[in-house]
Amino acid sequence: MLDLKVAKKVIGAKQTRRAVAAGEALTVYIAADAEARVIAPIRELCTQYGVTVAEVETMRELGKACGIEVGAAVAAVTV
Repeated sequence: MLDLKVAKKVIGAKQTRRAVAAGEALTVYIAADAEARVIAPIRELCTQYGVTVAEVETMRELGKACGIEVGAAVAAVTV
């Protein structure tokens, strides 16, 4: 099971986009059930910047892995 609670990270589309663009994202986790309009631009940005993308089954699972009570569409482990 994925566990990002202790990793240095950002959660959410806007913060993840910033981290990728700033070169701070190591791996981006995307929930498979997130809305395409939210995750498509982030996938594209990750491809552009050469950041590894890992898919997680649900937003709920990603949120739980990050230690938050709500679902998360996107999260990134940062430097």
